[in-house]
Amino acid sequence: MRLTLFCLLSFLCLSAYAFENESVFRVMCYNVENYFDCVDDPDTNDEEYLPGGIRGWNHTRYVEKQYNIARVIVAVGGWEPPALVGLCEVESKKAMLDLVVWGPLKNLQYRFVHHESPDARGVDVALLYQPDVFKLLYDKPIRVTFTDAPQSTTRDILYVMGQLPGRDTLHVFVCHFPSRLGGELESESRRVDAARILKCKVDEIFEDDADAKIMIMGDFNDYPDNKSIKEILQAEEPQVPFSSSTLYNLMYSKHQEGKGTHKHEGSWGVLDQIIVSGSLLDDSSVTFTTPSDMHIFEEDFLLEDDEKFFGKKPFRTYVGMKYAGGFSDHLPVYVDLYLKF
Repeated sequence: MRLTLFCLLSFLCLSAYAFENESVFRVMCYNVENYFDCVDDPDTNDEEYLPGGIRGWNHTRYVEKQYNIARVIVAVGGWEPPALVGLCEVESKKAMLDLVVWGPLKNLQYRFVHHESPDARGVDVALLYQPDVFKLLYDKPIRVTFTDAPQSTTRDILYVMGQLPGRDTLHVFVCHFPSRLGGELESESRRVDAARILKCKVDEIFEDDADAKIMIMGDFNDYPDNKSIKEILQAEEPQVPFSSSTLYNLMYSKHQEGKGTHKHEGSWGVLDQIIVSGSLLDDSSVTFTTPSDMHIFEEDFLLEDDEKFFGKKPFRTYVGMKYAGGFSDHLPVYVDLYLKF
């Protein structure tokens, strides 16, 4: 009841951030940790998240997961829902429909873009958008392949192009790079391959328009100074003067400060990042942002005590095989764009 009321209030206050000749366009990215539906997909390895499976997944837990995801999105938005929400680790179109159309977000008028990817477990990325402020023009999944293992599969990169109220075109990529399973160095080549494929697409856009407004978001399973991000994608630390056709990692300062979106063996790290083209950092532009408008959403309800390593840690859905009923093993990130009229 409380979440439904909050969602209704958010919908009724869509202009809460509006200022004279300027409005705020909030973009959020969130790895929601294994948002699986309860239907068997014969083409993927989703058995552990089926009713009767080893994790004890069922319809009640599925619905609770939806409300947890919705609660976070609403909380990040405040009085106005985020205009764009990139999601990692969603299983299917059904899971998205149950969240956005039939479930707890139904009053917020979101639409979504989702494509089934060849990931072995069946987890994909998706993008929610508010159609009144983001006019969808084009979308496409970008296949990620590995030079050392051509038969292996992973999540696609999602590419979405849309028009903003000021008539600027925004190019959006939602990514979930290959995991560090097996070790950081042992798995690095796969994230490098993903970054190389992404960089090729970005370069194509820049070749067509050197001032293109590009936003890349997701769980990269690497930090801002790792090879895949720093060397291959060439996402730099934001420093003036900005170049329109250069990528800048808005999470770089958070990384340097030792903050994080994910905690492993007692250490916080910035795996979830938002990267933008320099044209979005030009405050004379119709659409712009600043590095200081980049945030990690770390409210108390998303955290719990870390009894092993002290401090806090993300309040997860599962801890190992034990159901904890929390939100995710990642914290969401968000950035505000400013739109001039």
